[in-house]
Amino acid sequence: MKPNAVVICVDTFRADMGGSGGKLSFVKTPNIDRLRDEGVSFTRCFGEGEPTIPVRRCLFTGRRSFPWRHNIPNEGLQPHGGGWHAIPPEHDALAEILHDNGWLTALVADTYHMFKPTMNFTRGFLSWQFIRGQENDPYRSGPLSGIDLSAHTPEDNPTPQQHPTLAQYLLNAQGRTSEEDWQAAQVFRSAASWLEQNRANSPFFLWIDSFSPHELWDPPRQYADAYFPSKPGLKDYIYPGSFRGNMERLTDDEQERVKALYFGFVTFVDRWIGHLLDAMDSLRLWDDTIVMFVTDHGTEMLDKGRFGKSGARLYPYNTRLNWIVRHPDGPRGVECGAWTQNDDMFPTLLNLLGVSVEECDGYDVWPVVSDPSKGQRKHAVTGWGNNVCVRGERWAVHMNATADNYADTARVYDLENDPDENENVAGANSFIIQQAVKRVEQVAGPMPLQFNQFKQRARGRTMRSFVHVRNQKDE
Repeated sequence: MKPNAVVICVDTFRADMGGSGGKLSFVKTPNIDRLRDEGVSFTRCFGEGEPTIPVRRCLFTGRRSFPWRHNIPNEGLQPHGGGWHAIPPEHDALAEILHDNGWLTALVADTYHMFKPTMNFTRGFLSWQFIRGQENDPYRSGPLSGIDLSAHTPEDNPTPQQHPTLAQYLLNAQGRTSEEDWQAAQVFRSAASWLEQNRANSPFFLWIDSFSPHELWDPPRQYADAYFPSKPGLKDYIYPGSFRGNMERLTDDEQERVKALYFGFVTFVDRWIGHLLDAMDSLRLWDDTIVMFVTDHGTEMLDKGRFGKSGARLYPYNTRLNWIVRHPDGPRGVECGAWTQNDDMFPTLLNLLGVSVEECDGYDVWPVVSDPSKGQRKHAVTGWGNNVCVRGERWAVHMNATADNYADTARVYDLENDPDENENVAGANSFIIQQAVKRVEQVAGPMPLQFNQFKQRARGRTMRSFVHVRNQKDE
């Protein structure tokens, strides 16, 4: 009998939270911890090409997104940086492969980038549900009088032009009355309903994709209060990206409250993952279903003085991924320290399902669980925009991969003596830089790299500009 498969993919979810034993282990994630206790955790899994869309395309195809080498049209798409494009037509997607081999395929998601025009990430899914309203999803355009920007910004009279992302999000969020109205709750409730309706339609493959806890960090307030209670006059800056590079504007209490908003959002998402796991309990799915929990990247919680993420900061809090596999036949509560990357998830899942893998860049790492020393990788190569990081047992090397002086400007960190990567020791380690360059060139070609990307005629046209409001005021 063919097993079912359920993949839970979550955005912006650090790998060092909850029961991981990491820096943020105090963040409550009991349901992820349950999966960790009942499955295998790959503790040294790093993204190969970041962030959101490049990671998911690799998950869907097993092909590296980095280096950015596909000239796929994406006119009007925003963002439109390295790797932000559809699955190339010549690449078979995971859902297509499983469909052709007899699985019922379905997608439930609120990660709106997957559904933008030109993206076409629904390939191979016999049914799919798009939960609207995350971040810049152009779901609603008014009324602007119904949102309060000042509750989340330092200005007394902020405008949508100053804070377009925040304005779009607040427009989308109008009308919520209970936590079931948040997108994460809708995603996991809908996924649980799908399982109830299709339990008898085995084998099935369900991909669940939650954009939360990506910014904006806006959980039901009791979840944030559990980490740092609100105080009179203390605003909730749910979009800290607006303070990037200007953190001195935030007081100590404001910084702690921003952290609490993220931590609370994580716990909120975990709570609704629990709703899905409860449904699996009641439907008795654990004996014939493989469950995989994966994430695309993390985010900085003032680890180095900032909130958020960027390609210039390829530190583990941004690039290390969660990857947990819960198999009906075990093993249980195992941590596998082999080097893995997200292109390994595709062949590993297909092989666990008994489906042959013809072409992909990753490896089936399930046999490595019993002996991590037999892993295919000795290091990880992560690309993000123009930047690349080579991470191994002893050294991490960060470079601008497209700059002519990439070797001269490289940053080198001694992970044995400086695990937090604070002291750049590049000057004394030119050999380590040369070794890292060779490792990049093995997957990307000669450095400095040149990327073959579609060139848009104009900047991506989205509602972010709120140009209609500006024009009205100018008249």
